[in-house]
Amino acid sequence: MHALEEIKRTLVPGGLLIDLRPVLGNWPVEVVWRNGYRETGRLKDLPDGLSDDEAANEAIEEAARREWFELEHEENFSLFYSWDTPSELEEFAREEWDQFVQLDEDIIRATKSAWAVADADAQVRVRASMMVNLWRKSG
Repeated sequence: MHALEEIKRTLVPGGLLIDLRPVLGNWPVEVVWRNGYRETGRLKDLPDGLSDDEAANEAIEEAARREWFELEHEENFSLFYSWDTPSELEEFAREEWDQFVQLDEDIIRATKSAWAVADADAQVRVRASMMVNLWRKSG
Protein backbone atom coordinates (compact mmCIF):
# COMPACT_ATOMS: atom_id res chain seq x y z
CA MET A 1 0.00 0.00 0.00
CA HIS A 2 2.88 2.36 0.76
CA ALA A 3 4.14 2.23 -2.83
CA LEU A 4 0.64 2.82 -4.20
CA GLU A 5 0.18 5.78 -1.84
CA GLU A 6 3.42 7.28 -3.15
CA ILE A 7 2.33 6.72 -6.76
CA LYS A 8 -1.02 8.37 -5.99
CA ARG A 9 0.78 11.31 -4.40
CA THR A 10 3.16 11.89 -7.31
CA LEU A 11 1.01 10.96 -10.32
CA VAL A 12 -0.86 13.81 -11.98
CA PRO A 13 -4.68 13.63 -12.00
CA GLY A 14 -5.74 11.39 -14.85
CA GLY A 15 -2.22 9.93 -15.07
CA LEU A 16 -1.68 6.25 -15.79
CA LEU A 17 -0.33 3.48 -13.59
CA ILE A 18 0.81 0.38 -15.48
CA ASP A 19 0.67 -2.77 -13.35
CA LEU A 20 2.83 -5.29 -15.24
CA ARG A 21 3.86 -8.47 -13.45
CA PRO A 22 4.11 -12.22 -13.71
CA VAL A 23 1.28 -14.31 -12.30
CA LEU A 24 2.16 -17.74 -10.99
CA GLY A 25 0.21 -20.67 -12.33
CA ASN A 26 2.47 -23.73 -12.61
CA TRP A 27 4.15 -22.47 -15.79
CA PRO A 28 4.85 -25.14 -18.43
CA VAL A 29 8.39 -26.22 -19.31
CA GLU A 30 8.74 -27.02 -23.01
CA VAL A 31 11.31 -28.23 -25.50
CA VAL A 32 10.78 -26.38 -28.79
CA TRP A 33 12.15 -26.87 -32.28
CA ARG A 34 11.42 -25.55 -35.74
CA ASN A 35 8.34 -27.72 -36.36
CA GLY A 36 6.85 -28.02 -32.90
CA TYR A 37 7.24 -28.37 -29.17
CA ARG A 38 6.73 -30.81 -26.33
CA GLU A 39 5.70 -29.97 -22.78
CA THR A 40 7.93 -31.82 -20.32
CA GLY A 41 6.31 -30.70 -17.08
CA ARG A 42 5.20 -27.72 -15.05
CA LEU A 43 6.98 -25.61 -12.50
CA LYS A 44 5.60 -25.87 -8.99
CA ASP A 45 4.42 -22.60 -7.44
CA LEU A 46 5.93 -21.99 -4.00
CA PRO A 47 4.09 -20.39 -1.05
CA ASP A 48 6.27 -17.22 -1.03
CA GLY A 49 5.50 -16.51 -4.67
CA LEU A 50 1.80 -17.17 -4.26
CA SER A 51 1.63 -14.91 -1.20
CA ASP A 52 3.44 -12.15 -3.14
CA ASP A 53 0.83 -12.43 -5.92
CA GLU A 54 -1.98 -12.30 -3.38
CA ALA A 55 -0.51 -9.29 -1.54
CA ALA A 56 -0.09 -7.33 -4.79
CA ASN A 57 -3.66 -8.11 -5.82
CA GLU A 58 -5.03 -7.11 -2.42
CA ALA A 59 -3.09 -3.84 -2.43
CA ILE A 60 -4.31 -2.72 -5.85
CA GLU A 61 -7.88 -3.78 -4.99
CA GLU A 62 -7.71 -1.69 -1.80
CA ALA A 63 -6.41 1.30 -3.77
CA ALA A 64 -9.37 0.90 -6.15
CA ARG A 65 -11.83 0.68 -3.21
CA ARG A 66 -10.34 3.92 -1.89
CA GLU A 67 -10.96 5.38 -5.38
CA TRP A 68 -7.31 6.27 -5.94
CA PHE A 69 -7.28 4.55 -9.34
CA GLU A 70 -9.84 3.27 -11.82
CA LEU A 71 -9.17 0.20 -13.96
CA GLU A 72 -9.17 1.08 -17.65
CA HIS A 73 -7.80 -2.07 -19.26
CA GLU A 74 -6.68 -5.53 -18.22
CA GLU A 75 -4.95 -8.19 -20.25
CA ASN A 76 -3.09 -11.44 -19.76
CA PHE A 77 -0.41 -12.76 -22.09
CA SER A 78 2.42 -15.28 -22.26
CA LEU A 79 6.05 -14.37 -21.96
CA PHE A 80 8.57 -16.96 -23.09
CA TYR A 81 11.87 -17.44 -21.30
CA SER A 82 14.24 -19.40 -23.58
CA TRP A 83 17.53 -21.22 -23.12
CA ASP A 84 19.76 -23.20 -25.45
CA THR A 85 20.07 -26.15 -23.05
CA PRO A 86 18.19 -27.69 -20.14
CA SER A 87 21.20 -26.99 -17.91
CA GLU A 88 20.85 -23.26 -18.57
CA LEU A 89 17.19 -23.42 -17.49
CA GLU A 90 18.19 -25.33 -14.36
CA GLU A 91 20.85 -22.73 -13.45
CA PHE A 92 18.52 -19.79 -14.13
CA ALA A 93 15.68 -21.29 -12.08
CA ARG A 94 18.04 -21.93 -9.17
CA GLU A 95 19.52 -18.40 -9.24
CA GLU A 96 16.48 -16.30 -10.17
CA TRP A 97 13.29 -18.15 -9.26
CA ASP A 98 14.22 -20.24 -6.20
CA GLN A 99 11.88 -18.26 -3.90
CA PHE A 100 8.89 -18.41 -6.25
CA VAL A 101 8.84 -21.65 -8.24
CA GLN A 102 10.40 -25.09 -8.05
CA LEU A 103 11.87 -27.07 -10.93
CA ASP A 104 11.52 -30.74 -9.93
CA GLU A 105 14.15 -33.35 -10.80
CA ASP A 106 11.58 -35.34 -12.83
CA ILE A 107 10.99 -32.31 -15.05
CA ILE A 108 14.72 -31.75 -15.47
CA ARG A 109 15.20 -35.38 -16.55
CA ALA A 110 12.22 -35.26 -18.93
CA THR A 111 13.43 -31.98 -20.43
CA LYS A 112 16.97 -33.27 -20.93
CA SER A 113 15.61 -36.41 -22.59
CA ALA A 114 13.25 -34.52 -24.93
CA TRP A 115 15.99 -32.00 -25.80
CA ALA A 116 18.50 -34.76 -26.57
CA VAL A 117 16.25 -36.41 -29.18
CA ALA A 118 14.83 -33.18 -30.69
CA ASP A 119 16.15 -31.37 -33.75
CA ALA A 120 19.57 -29.76 -33.54
CA ASP A 121 17.96 -26.31 -33.24
CA ALA A 122 15.94 -27.28 -30.14
CA GLN A 123 15.67 -24.91 -27.20
CA VAL A 124 14.10 -25.07 -23.77
CA ARG A 125 11.51 -22.54 -22.73
CA VAL A 126 9.14 -21.66 -19.94
CA ARG A 127 5.80 -20.10 -20.83
CA ALA A 128 5.23 -17.55 -18.04
CA SER A 129 1.83 -15.99 -17.46
CA MET A 130 1.88 -12.21 -17.35
CA MET A 131 -0.72 -9.59 -16.61
CA VAL A 132 -0.80 -5.96 -17.55
CA ASN A 133 -3.45 -3.68 -16.10
CA LEU A 134 -3.83 -0.02 -16.90
CA TRP A 135 -5.13 2.13 -14.03
CA ARG A 136 -6.06 5.82 -14.32
CA LYS A 137 -5.60 8.05 -11.30
CA SER A 138 -8.96 9.28 -10.04
CA GLY A 139 -9.67 12.94 -9.56
